[in-house]
Amino acid sequence: MRKLLLSLAVLILPVLSVSVSADNYSIGTGGQSGIYYPFGGALAKVWSDQIDGVNVKAEVTAASVENTIKVVRGDMIAGLAMGNVVLDAYKGEGKFPAKMPVNVLFALYPNLVHAVTTAKSDIKSLADLNGQRVSLGAPGSGTAVTSAALLESLGVDVNAVYLNFSETTNALANGQIDAGFIVGGQGVGAVTQLALTHDIRILDVSAQQQATFKSKYPAYSSYTIPEGIYNKVGSVDTLSVWNVIVVKADLSEDMAYELTRTAFENIDQVRKVVKAADATTLANADSLNGVPLHPGALKYLKTVQ
Repeated sequence: MRKLLLSLAVLILPVLSVSVSADNYSIGTGGQSGIYYPFGGALAKVWSDQIDGVNVKAEVTAASVENTIKVVRGDMIAGLAMGNVVLDAYKGEGKFPAKMPVNVLFALYPNLVHAVTTAKSDIKSLADLNGQRVSLGAPGSGTAVTSAALLESLGVDVNAVYLNFSETTNALANGQIDAGFIVGGQGVGAVTQLALTHDIRILDVSAQQQATFKSKYPAYSSYTIPEGIYNKVGSVDTLSVWNVIVVKADLSEDMAYELTRTAFENIDQVRKVVKAADATTLANADSLNGVPLHPGALKYLKTVQ
């Protein structure tokens, strides 16, 4: 029996030594019907496969605000977040009562404001949302921050509910709400799926509305969604803001360098999973103005540019 136990110990010890040698981390994503979740999952796999001693898992969250808070608390090594939320955190504005020690690892892709209603609705413009039942996004999400700020800038008052992407589209399909905001990448799955089963309308943000909003929120840019991206939907004038990887400012320079290097050297693997990663390029890495890149990320970018 003693020999058997010794033999088992010899077999088990190498397994234990491997498991304890890997450092486990999380990357904050979003709901499973958006782009953040598959994007974060693809990055987690690349980092886990390519960086020795690192194991990263993608965590479902309420997205930008939650991810930023958890990164600052040290609960996550990184998180996907909308640039305006990270800028608010860095400056101590909006949802953040004090300046947060955040940096950007690199920019990912632009998020677009989708103000969605059904084609049979009488809602034809953002002004028509006044007094309507409108989903502003999940609590703690960048969508909720953006939609509330946009409506406030226009003086539009709605009966707000707070639903994630899939809840928003389900509520629209079932007539439980009149409209909903989804701030996601071009071709975001929740809007794509809804447009395949229901005739929808995506409301324009007019040039004047964009100018009014951007004067207060300079992290945003103008954007036109081309015709045909969504079934039976023409071109839509709207707003965009870059998504980024947010990290805590005191993340080690070596780790930030490795995360950035590994992501870009294996970005083709990510693009096989997420079409939006086509915009994740070295040229776009520092697209968010106002929040500094982490020194480790900057060190890598300087070696390849």
